[in-house]
Amino acid sequence: MTGELHSDSRSASAAPRPLRIGDAAPVFSARSTQGQVHLGDYRGRWLVLFSHPADFTPVCTSEFIALARLAPQFDEIGVALMGLSVDSLFSHMGWLRAIRGAFNVEVPFPVVEDTSLVISRAYGMLDETAQDSSTVRASYFIDPDGIVRAINWYPMSVGRSAREMLRLAAALKRAAAGDAVTPEGWEPGDPVLRPLTDETLVSNDDPAWFCRPLDRG
Repeated sequence: MTGELHSDSRSASAAPRPLRIGDAAPVFSARSTQGQVHLGDYRGRWLVLFSHPADFTPVCTSEFIALARLAPQFDEIGVALMGLSVDSLFSHMGWLRAIRGAFNVEVPFPVVEDTSLVISRAYGMLDETAQDSSTVRASYFIDPDGIVRAINWYPMSVGRSAREMLRLAAALKRAAAGDAVTPEGWEPGDPVLRPLTDETLVSNDDPAWFCRPLDRG
């Protein structure tokens, strides 16, 4: 079996609804381009788990090149990357070699095989009747406790922004501290905003009480 859900994870068939923000990420063990990977081994750090429709396709290739080039910046902020598709490990290895040969780009993160579709279904990427992953282009931002903090989906024909994935990961980490929220387009070092509290709600001496910057970023 190429992908195995652990007993403490909800199974695809038993899942009452798609995975949502705030849910525990289903824990799995599977083969990857860097050996066997266990999602539980990523506890204690942030992880972006992202699926792609198929190897050797143009949009997916462009995404992997961009993510590979940004991988050092993800690492600098303490965020790991993990790719996944229903293609075989053999296909993954051949594709990564082709990317290295054609574009001189080394993909440094593991790419998981999910030929049985068990992981894709557990994450809600596919429904029970799907026979392939042609519509899957999903990203799950998982915190150090194994909780899904953000999800984004794209159609097969539109590529994701690797820089936005990096920005979102950084913003989630900053907001996780609990003392601030991040405004539109926030980048590390930019000002952050005060979260609304009972204290701010009763304060009416400031006309912008509902959107005030915090002193520190």
